[in-house]
Amino acid sequence: MNYYLAVLKKYAVFKGRANRSEYWFFVLFHFIISIVLGIVAALIGDNSNIIGMLYGLAVLIPGIAVSVRRLHDVGKSGWMLFISLIPIIGVIWLLVLMVSDSNAGENKYGAHPTGTVKN
Repeated sequence: MNYYLAVLKKYAVFKGRANRSEYWFFVLFHFIISIVLGIVAALIGDNSNIIGMLYGLAVLIPGIAVSVRRLHDVGKSGWMLFISLIPIIGVIWLLVLMVSDSNAGENKYGAHPTGTVKN
C-alpha cells in the first residue's frame, strides 16, 4: 500500500525514476481496487460501472507517470510507452522493459530510486 500511495503522491511527476517495486505494486493495487469496484458496481446494480470509470480516470495520469518513470529507470525515454500501440509485439516489448532490472547507479534520468548502487 505504501508504494501505491507513493505513486499517488507523485501524481503527475514524469521526471525521475521508479523501481520495479513501485511500478508493480501500483499495478497490483490498481488491479485489486478495480476488481473490488467492479464487484461493488454489480452488487448495487450499476450496469455502466460509473464508479470504476471514475476511478480509472482518477488514476490515469499517475499510471502514465509511473510508467514513464519506470521506463526512465531502465534507461529508456518515456516516449517508449507508445510502442504498446504496435499490436502484440509492442505490448510484449513494453512488458519486457517493465520487468527489466534497473540501470545500476545514475543514468541520464537521475539517481537510482533506492539510492543503492548494484555491482
